[in-house]
Amino acid sequence: MTSTRALLRRLLPLGMILVLALAACTPSAPPSSQTATQPTPAARDLAEDEKLRVVATTSIVADVVAQVGGDRIDLVTLLPLGADPHAYTATPQDLRTLNQADLIFINGLGLEEALMPALGTLDSAAPVVSVNAAVTPLAMDGEHAQDAGAQDAHEHAEGDPHTWFDVANVILWTGTIRDALSRLDAAHAAEYATAAEQYTATLAELDAEIRARIDTLPPARRKLVSDHAEFNYFARAYGFEVIGAVIPAISTMAEPSAQQLAVLHDQIAAAGVPAIFVGTTVNPRLEEQLAQDLGIEVVTLYTASLSAADGPAPSYVDLMRSTVDRIVTALGSRE
Repeated sequence: MTSTRALLRRLLPLGMILVLALAACTPSAPPSSQTATQPTPAARDLAEDEKLRVVATTSIVADVVAQVGGDRIDLVTLLPLGADPHAYTATPQDLRTLNQADLIFINGLGLEEALMPALGTLDSAAPVVSVNAAVTPLAMDGEHAQDAGAQDAHEHAEGDPHTWFDVANVILWTGTIRDALSRLDAAHAAEYATAAEQYTATLAELDAEIRARIDTLPPARRKLVSDHAEFNYFARAYGFEVIGAVIPAISTMAEPSAQQLAVLHDQIAAAGVPAIFVGTTVNPRLEEQLAQDLGIEVVTLYTASLSAADGPAPSYVDLMRSTVDRIVTALGSRE
């Protein structure tokens, strides 16, 4: 109970942001990558056995939506497992799926930037809701904007999209999802509210579990190097230092220069970091070469996609447990 209260206290100042964000769902074209892009419609008059047709872009977003919607929704995940959300573009089948939806959930904040043009051409009037509507995003700092180049800086002007690496943000997702579902399916609003409350308690327990696991790692070893700049929220929430990234940008679509890789090589050596962390959705070629030069290891993490059902990260909760365990194990391995 103490850990739950502590986590929720972090979220209280954002309560009004959630209310304002959900009230401000106005049309725009092309769609914004953070906020809802269609006016929230009145509650649908669903038949007794009819379910809301809901689409979620990434497997992570879909899993959280499923925790709130449960059996009351017919949920489709747009991106296949293992797909890089930064680079994914819609297929003709995706467009058909999106046009048949009653509600579309996206991560937003530029994560699905390659997918956004398709959302602006749909025949459907389904609202497009970012699960991050209530989250205050971390801004790209000057180094990231400069290193990423003008295109990446423009695409991610709304902030860092990797919000799920702080569990407190996913609690905010849960409230946004609950409210969006309840507005379309008001008859089952109480069910969505109960499911959201239960999942919030699960997330608070997860946050406490993460902190306990990290407490086993000496603070001096809490240093991160990753394939791209994806651990800013994680570092801020759980007390890590980000040494750098092989692609020094928010998006995996950027390319590092030889000079940037040389600087990162020296930073890793100076910090004594024993591992580079690479997501399953990216090609690890550069990371493996850099690790070989330094005599350190490459550790694979599920970061932007869940695993298959029989893998280590079939849900968001499992993804976070697996990620934290592999990070702590790798960083604690060097004497």
